[in-house]
Amino acid sequence: MKSNNAIKTPVIKIIFYLAFFFMPTLALAETGDGDEKEHEEGHIELTQEQIKHAGISLSRVGAGNIRETLPVYGVITSNAEQIQSVSARFDGVIRSVNKKIGDQARKGETLVTVEANESLKTYSVVSSLNGVITQRHANIGEQTADKVLFVVEDFSTVWVDLSLFPKDVAKAQVGQTVRIKNTNNAITGEGQIIYIAPLGNSNNQVTIARVLISNTDNLWKPGLFVNAEITLSETAAPLVIHNEAVQRVEGENVVFVQGEEGFEPRPVTLGRTDGESSEVLAGLNVDETYVSKNSFVLKSEMGKEDAEHGH
Repeated sequence: MKSNNAIKTPVIKIIFYLAFFFMPTLALAETGDGDEKEHEEGHIELTQEQIKHAGISLSRVGAGNIRETLPVYGVITSNAEQIQSVSARFDGVIRSVNKKIGDQARKGETLVTVEANESLKTYSVVSSLNGVITQRHANIGEQTADKVLFVVEDFSTVWVDLSLFPKDVAKAQVGQTVRIKNTNNAITGEGQIIYIAPLGNSNNQVTIARVLISNTDNLWKPGLFVNAEITLSETAAPLVIHNEAVQRVEGENVVFVQGEEGFEPRPVTLGRTDGESSEVLAGLNVDETYVSKNSFVLKSEMGKEDAEHGH
């Protein structure tokens, strides 16, 4: 006759195996509905800190203009109207020099002092504008003669000389708006055509169109090449978004829209585009908030969620 302990042992093993196999299933059943619902809704929740850390920018859907543009190339040059060549009023001996190349100069600030040859009186030579010393030809003890002592340049504005080929010259006009981008598109600016050269260059067959742009941050360096787009015309559209907002998901154009439950990937139908903005024909409503910059972060996050649910 078997002992009670011998009978209890197989029973205990059976209970253990049942618990081991069925408890994970029960746990999944309890939480599965919520996960599936979140996945079906497709919302991605991010905190304000995460949004800031990811460099995500938000914009509102609204009316805008789609531009017809002419792409051209150009080079940054100094604004010749904001350059001062500093000379002495009277011939004499330079007694002091207060500036070197690269120094800032303020309007009215003394650059050098000169002892006049005739009167032997010392007078100051000052800057007539705010700018940077780009050339210096003055040293203590030298005669001023008629030479240029300093060149001061104000870089708060610069010119962009655009190259127009013969087929494009007729399209450009004074007053047209021009968007400027550096060669890697990291810096952008905007200005207007202020001058079109009356003569072309026989060496390279181009005509110069000059644009004036602001340079208060000193980001545009004379001598550097840039890309540019001359705005030829603009057409109004009721719904316009930034092109950077659009991501391709499963063969569809998608924009991430912000709602109360997070960011929702919304399929959109696009119309006309100009390389910067696109017209929205369907999928978005006016005043909805969407991700206009770094939307690829949300696309990546959505891919992670799909992978997790797939497992």
